[in-house]
Amino acid sequence: MDLWTNNAIRAINADFNRSADTHLIKLDLPALTNVDLYLKDESTHPTGSLKHRLARSLFLYGLCNGWIRSDTTIIESSSGSTAVSEAYFARLLNLPFIAVIPKTTSKEKIDSIKFYGGRCHLVEAKDIYTESHRLAKELNGHYMDQFTYAERATDWRGNNNIAQSIFSQMQEEPHPVPEWVVMSAGTGGTTATIGRYIRYGCLNTRLCLADPENSVFLDHLHSGDDQLTLESCSRIEGIGRPRVEPSFIPSVIDRGLRVQDVDSLATIRVLEKMINRKCGGSTGTNLYATFQLVAEMVQREEAGSVVTLICDSGERYLDTYYNDDWLAQQGLDLSDSMTKVEHFVNTGQWP
Repeated sequence: MDLWTNNAIRAINADFNRSADTHLIKLDLPALTNVDLYLKDESTHPTGSLKHRLARSLFLYGLCNGWIRSDTTIIESSSGSTAVSEAYFARLLNLPFIAVIPKTTSKEKIDSIKFYGGRCHLVEAKDIYTESHRLAKELNGHYMDQFTYAERATDWRGNNNIAQSIFSQMQEEPHPVPEWVVMSAGTGGTTATIGRYIRYGCLNTRLCLADPENSVFLDHLHSGDDQLTLESCSRIEGIGRPRVEPSFIPSVIDRGLRVQDVDSLATIRVLEKMINRKCGGSTGTNLYATFQLVAEMVQREEAGSVVTLICDSGERYLDTYYNDDWLAQQGLDLSDSMTKVEHFVNTGQWP
């Protein structure tokens, strides 16, 4: 490799060495006596989301493949968080970055992409792939294509990936090997990494997919049809896709649960009361499905632990998920769902 590429890889590795691992938070629910629930807090990465890990892996993958050079324009199709993180690494390497994002992306995410020096190219959600390919060809740039390469770029056997981090942090807990890890899918890269790591470690943990409305992943998990498509897109930014992405590997997933948008958003409102922090909608999707699994364990009088993720901070969604006017415009009434979630939190029983 040339000197610039060597220095670029060193710069990314040095940035990683300066970063501590993310916290694993035990969510104390007095009603639960035999089941422990944990939140892996990925919002504390330098760019504020789980996608920081993916962006770092994608840049190293592109550099080691010879796809990224000193004069390469980086292009990505993203609903926001991956683009924020890739803009960070592009700035670290002094490379131009263009995010091809849906017009519905939150203002907070757009501002974050621009903060790190990225440009935003806003298009209809269905056009993010074709526009990214077009720009890469036009500018002689590199399309990172997280939806294809997410499951390939991360070393699922270890190298401090998200799965290795979770299981290492669980070692001193009362139930160190979780019964379930619950994760939603955007590219599918994280579910692939976790599912493969569980099998590689011969662990008795099951992986549950939490899938939002307007996503084909759960239907694909059940049917095996990889040609499924939808006209509409997920309202929960960062997760759920209208097509089956190449990085989504259904064979590593043991179960799937559909989570309605109203339930995802009600859950983050309840969670805010519990931890005094706002979290993004995907965290609500994860946690709502987790609550259902925990309630099943309680009903069967099982003991164990369950882990899910805080994917990003709710500060990015003040104009949407935490805005009552926006909820009204979307026709979303959270009251009944909040009552249901609060009942579980207080009793450990699913209503």
